[in-house]
Amino acid sequence: MSAVLQRVSLYLRMIKFSHSVFALPFAFTAAIIAASGMPSLRQIIWIAVAMVGARSGAMGLNRIIDRKIDSANPRTAQRELPRGLLGVGETVLFVIVSFGLLVSAAAMLNPLCLKLSPVAIAVLLLYSYTKRFTWLSHFILGLSISAGPIGAWIAVNGFVDMRILPLGFAVIFWLAGFDVLYALQDMEFDSKHGLYSIPQRFGIRRSLILARIFHMVSFGLLLTNGLVFRLGNLYWAGMLVIAGLFIYEHSLIRKDDLSKLDMAFFNMNGYISLTIFIFTLMDHIA
Repeated sequence: MSAVLQRVSLYLRMIKFSHSVFALPFAFTAAIIAASGMPSLRQIIWIAVAMVGARSGAMGLNRIIDRKIDSANPRTAQRELPRGLLGVGETVLFVIVSFGLLVSAAAMLNPLCLKLSPVAIAVLLLYSYTKRFTWLSHFILGLSISAGPIGAWIAVNGFVDMRILPLGFAVIFWLAGFDVLYALQDMEFDSKHGLYSIPQRFGIRRSLILARIFHMVSFGLLLTNGLVFRLGNLYWAGMLVIAGLFIYEHSLIRKDDLSKLDMAFFNMNGYISLTIFIFTLMDHIA
């Protein structure tokens, strides 16, 4: 039994399961807005399954495609595939099962979700290759994560609605902003190995400026989301908290001091996504 648990632990570490806190709250935020309150328990369960399947499959796929790059990068050389703790074949099987969960969950939600599930998988596949040819890879990652709230809206309502797009674009710019910060630690490695990122292209100072601009755009889109759906006072109170979190996040990082990068990336962005969800939930059930 302990051997099984150790194996499960390896897979969870490979996909950084704890990072689900970044994307899942945005999906549930959209579901609450779509339902004008609490979605059904059935919808909540299958949205969660779809999100976990999509993210697990995407992370596994990325680890397979990037395994040689990860082996060469001192920061990532201790990951499970480079160290041989997991094999390529079993990771491929893990990816297939994960995407199978996504498709199955989509089928349980409604026909449009099922029809669009291959599109979501295609975007997830595309992201893993983009850093080989464009510094816009941060936005492709954002696009893949934005499928969460847009997909959750469709899961609840069964149709596409332009009104959910501000929240979807807010996620794209939010993700792009903090992914630029995360990429700062690989700037020299990317330059030496022909990989593309905003830090590799523009340097530390300009990357910090761009990350701040992206987060300002994201915040503006979150405000637009509140206006479009005529959300109440609790949502707007949450926006004040979000503004403070964005400001604090960027105060942690300076061009001559990246020592607090992990705190800015892991802690603050988890707090931001959870705060948006919690205040949206309170606004709809109060």
